[in-house]
Amino acid sequence: MKSDLNVYRAKHDITQEELAKEVGVTRQTINAIETGRYDPSLDLAFKLSDYFECDIEDLFSPE
Repeated sequence: MKSDLNVYRAKHDITQEELAKEVGVTRQTINAIETGRYDPSLDLAFKLSDYFECDIEDLFSPE
Protein backbone atom coordinates (compact mmCIF):
# COMPACT_ATOMS: atom_id res chain seq x y z
CA MET A 1 0.00 0.00 0.00
CA LYS A 2 1.31 3.44 -0.89
CA SER A 3 1.14 6.07 1.83
CA ASP A 4 1.18 9.86 1.51
CA LEU A 5 1.31 10.21 5.27
CA ASN A 6 4.69 11.97 5.17
CA VAL A 7 3.26 14.55 2.74
CA TYR A 8 0.36 15.31 5.08
CA ARG A 9 2.70 15.50 8.06
CA ALA A 10 4.87 18.02 6.22
CA LYS A 11 1.85 20.12 5.23
CA HIS A 12 0.78 20.25 8.88
CA ASP A 13 4.34 20.71 10.19
CA ILE A 14 4.06 17.82 12.64
CA THR A 15 6.74 15.29 13.60
CA GLN A 16 6.33 11.53 13.57
CA GLU A 17 6.47 11.60 17.37
CA GLU A 18 3.73 14.23 17.65
CA LEU A 19 1.47 12.39 15.20
CA ALA A 20 2.07 9.10 16.99
CA LYS A 21 0.94 10.61 20.30
CA GLU A 22 -2.16 12.11 18.67
CA VAL A 23 -3.34 8.76 17.27
CA GLY A 24 -2.08 6.50 20.08
CA VAL A 25 0.78 4.59 18.44
CA THR A 26 4.58 4.69 18.57
CA ARG A 27 6.83 6.82 16.39
CA GLN A 28 8.19 3.57 14.97
CA THR A 29 4.71 2.65 13.73
CA ILE A 30 4.36 5.97 11.91
CA ASN A 31 7.83 5.50 10.42
CA ALA A 32 6.99 1.95 9.29
CA ILE A 33 3.80 3.17 7.58
CA GLU A 34 5.66 5.97 5.81
CA THR A 35 8.42 3.64 4.58
CA GLY A 36 5.98 0.96 3.40
CA ARG A 37 7.00 -1.68 5.93
CA TYR A 38 3.61 -1.70 7.67
CA ASP A 39 0.03 -1.31 6.51
CA PRO A 40 -2.12 0.32 9.20
CA SER A 41 -5.20 -1.34 10.60
CA LEU A 42 -8.51 0.08 9.45
CA ASP A 43 -8.96 1.66 12.88
CA LEU A 44 -5.59 3.42 12.66
CA ALA A 45 -6.24 4.50 9.07
CA PHE A 46 -9.49 6.15 10.23
CA LYS A 47 -7.71 7.86 13.13
CA LEU A 48 -5.09 9.25 10.76
CA SER A 49 -7.67 10.46 8.24
CA ASP A 50 -9.72 12.03 11.05
CA TYR A 51 -6.64 13.81 12.37
CA PHE A 52 -5.81 15.26 8.95
CA GLU A 53 -9.50 15.82 8.12
CA CYS A 54 -9.24 13.96 4.82
CA ASP A 55 -10.46 10.73 3.25
CA ILE A 56 -8.55 7.52 3.86
CA GLU A 57 -8.07 7.31 0.10
CA ASP A 58 -6.14 10.61 0.24
CA LEU A 59 -3.62 9.08 2.66
CA PHE A 60 -3.41 5.52 1.31
CA SER A 61 -3.72 3.91 -2.10
CA PRO A 62 -3.00 0.45 -3.46
CA GLU A 63 0.30 0.11 -5.28
